[in-house]
Amino acid sequence: MRFRATLGQFHVPMNRIGLSFFLYAGLLAAQGNYEIQVYPSETQAPGSTMIELHSNFTFEGSKEIVDGVQPTEHQLHETIEITQGITDWFETGFYIFTSVNPHQGGWQWVGDHIRPRVRVPEEWKWPVGVSLSLEFGYQRHYFSADTWTLEIRPIVDKQVGRWYLAFNPTFDRSFHGPSVSHGLVFSPNFKAGYDVTKKINLGLEYYGELGPVGNFDPLRDQQQQIVPCIDLNLSPKWEFNFGVGVGVTQGTDHLLVKMILGRRFGKTVKAP
Repeated sequence: MRFRATLGQFHVPMNRIGLSFFLYAGLLAAQGNYEIQVYPSETQAPGSTMIELHSNFTFEGSKEIVDGVQPTEHQLHETIEITQGITDWFETGFYIFTSVNPHQGGWQWVGDHIRPRVRVPEEWKWPVGVSLSLEFGYQRHYFSADTWTLEIRPIVDKQVGRWYLAFNPTFDRSFHGPSVSHGLVFSPNFKAGYDVTKKINLGLEYYGELGPVGNFDPLRDQQQQIVPCIDLNLSPKWEFNFGVGVGVTQGTDHLLVKMILGRRFGKTVKAP
């Protein structure tokens, strides 16, 4: 799941009343950016394990505490993701979310999620890769107004020559917190990457949160983030992604950096 900060993350001055309004009107998974990733359709090979570290630092974000939820500016988020391949078409992931808050000091546990995922088997020979991820879990109110959430993430991707394209039309749902009444919130993600060499892929990622299905938020209140990125395919055992995120609406953290470092154990696929 790509955790998102509450709309208290504006980088323009606002009073507490305005911040509170946007907190309750805007976003569902309101925990700041802990995992920033457009998912591929491929699942982990059966019997193998992937361990990933997601490191994200917000240079410009929210500056005020709103209803007990911490601001995002200058927070370092470290997420451990462990994914176990079970069959050729099924995997399960587990997340441990942590944060270093300069306003409070020290490393803090944020929450945990579990994420089963299934995909269309390769033998079906579909023209595109298709999978479905369901992620459910808890995050402390100190970091999120919504403490129990579900993410429903369909995934479609395709390799076209040197181009890799992936689309995640994601839906978020809160079960405890101010966003419960919003129902499903549409949060689309997209990635386009180009293989400059066999080992280097340059790309552009997009992350959005548009608001409740059938009643999108005004554009200024939506989250819209563009992330130029690089992926290194140095070994079938290793994964590396680095990007710089720029918010393009008032409701988005203005500037952050993200890095994903992963290591596969057990069976691996051949390097591309």
